[in-house]
Amino acid sequence: MSSVFGLGEITTSDEYLHEIAGFIRVHKDGRCERFLGNEKLPAGIDSSTGVLSNDVIISSETNLSARIYIPKTATSDRKLPVLIYFHGGGFVVESPTSPNYHPTLNHLTAESNVIAVSVDYRLAPEYPLPVGYNDCWEAAQWVASHGSGHGPDPWLNKFADFSKVFFAGDSAGANIAHNLAIRFGSDRIAGINLEGIILIHPYFGGSDPIGSELGKNKQLKAFTDQFWKVANPSGSGLDDPMFNPEKDPNLSGLGCSKILVAN
Repeated sequence: MSSVFGLGEITTSDEYLHEIAGFIRVHKDGRCERFLGNEKLPAGIDSSTGVLSNDVIISSETNLSARIYIPKTATSDRKLPVLIYFHGGGFVVESPTSPNYHPTLNHLTAESNVIAVSVDYRLAPEYPLPVGYNDCWEAAQWVASHGSGHGPDPWLNKFADFSKVFFAGDSAGANIAHNLAIRFGSDRIAGINLEGIILIHPYFGGSDPIGSELGKNKQLKAFTDQFWKVANPSGSGLDDPMFNPEKDPNLSGLGCSKILVAN
């Protein structure tokens, strides 16, 4: 019997290995059904912001890709900060091309006047963590390869200011941004300066409930914990330093001086 966790209930099933209600169902034969983030919006010119986007391949071996955004104000005589964005979805759903993210990145690019690189990292459970972390690290290295002005993407070559790079993300993507910044502290990527990280309702946790998790949100914690268990089955559980920063001995080695946390 495998557990099936829903937001309002916890049940069991003989049919599936995992089911997170409304998000993903994993069959015993390994097939995955995803119920969120499957629709894909095309890159191009956004009519409401004037932002231009384009899809690029970072690694043909793993099919790692990203969607790059530039504001309509971009000019070759003024370099722009670079925002490397990691989408949310509990490590198991969503992509940069979905309706939940593509319009958001258009507006974020326009209002912040940055070049945004939205990374399409591989998802669990087919690719359990740390695959997603490593994909995003490779994407950051790929961005840095343009520092000389001779990288594979002309937009980054022409418009990017690599002295002002930010990692950002929401939920699981904020978790990725945080963990990459920790790694950056001990393993610098040549060619870029990590100016800061932006964590939007970051997905962290731990084995011990805190605050409202002790009361009204006890069942919500049980629900959200399942994403980590599905995404990182071979890790050290809910107190894995990647999930519970309080347990990370390298926390003080964060590789940037600025952090914005938004709830």
